[in-house]
Amino acid sequence: MSSDRDRFDDRGDEGSGWQEPAHLGQGGGQGGQPPADRPAEPAGWEPPGWSLPPAEQRDGQDAGYTGPPPTSPSAGGLFGWGRRGTPSASDPYVDRDPGDWTTAQEWAARQGWTYSDGAGPQDAVLQELVATAPVRRISKDSHPVDVLRGRAGTIDLVAFDVAYRSGRVQQVQYAITAAPTLLALPRMRLTPARFWRHGGGGLLHLPSGDAEFDSRWLLLTEQDSPDLRRVLQDAGFRGLLLDTDDGDDFWTAAGHIAAIRPDGHRPLLIEHHARLLGAFLSALAGVPGDLG
Repeated sequence: MSSDRDRFDDRGDEGSGWQEPAHLGQGGGQGGQPPADRPAEPAGWEPPGWSLPPAEQRDGQDAGYTGPPPTSPSAGGLFGWGRRGTPSASDPYVDRDPGDWTTAQEWAARQGWTYSDGAGPQDAVLQELVATAPVRRISKDSHPVDVLRGRAGTIDLVAFDVAYRSGRVQQVQYAITAAPTLLALPRMRLTPARFWRHGGGGLLHLPSGDAEFDSRWLLLTEQDSPDLRRVLQDAGFRGLLLDTDDGDDFWTAAGHIAAIRPDGHRPLLIEHHARLLGAFLSALAGVPGDLG
């Protein structure tokens, strides 16, 4: 019997009539020319912000930067994000933008966080998080790298990338952020409904009773739990998830609640995960309010 996944595999004619979209430059019209109703791009066109400004216009490493200022613990709320439950759909927690002008390691150093390469004794627990993550891994060699540890408000966090070896090159596949939990939670996965649920067989679905939330998010667990139901009943936490792009997966393992996204870590993604994990832990403890 073939599965849904089989119907997407080994299709010899896949993409045979495909042409690159016109807005990407070549292949949108005949002979690689733009459609008649759209003027051709200037010869020197490039995406905004692609090139650095001339040296004489730069004053230090953030010269030419036109996005929001780098965040800091004193900027208000959790890393300057303001009060819990009030982000807007325009918050830059998904797409890379000028706010990612610094690396995750540089950002962490400014927050007073520590760094390790993922191979130390204190990092052993992270391999269990990698092994239990509710996603497919490209390689059995998948392992934590570039581990950052610090505090976000009142919670401890660890943020790291999941990498694997491809020949001589180390490839990053996922970004994971995790926080320890004081309560012993059952195995749980909180996942966007649109995601393919890898490893979710046999888990019980706990609905929240909020029709909009339940249409977009699923909480799956190995057993019913009043602690998890308390999280689902927290309107602030549900609202926070509803204001995201439904791009993160959450699960419990090794005494942690963790979030994962197919990306490498960057400052805005760490802040995004920190905000969501902090809200989860506040709801778990039955403590409403902001995280600042």
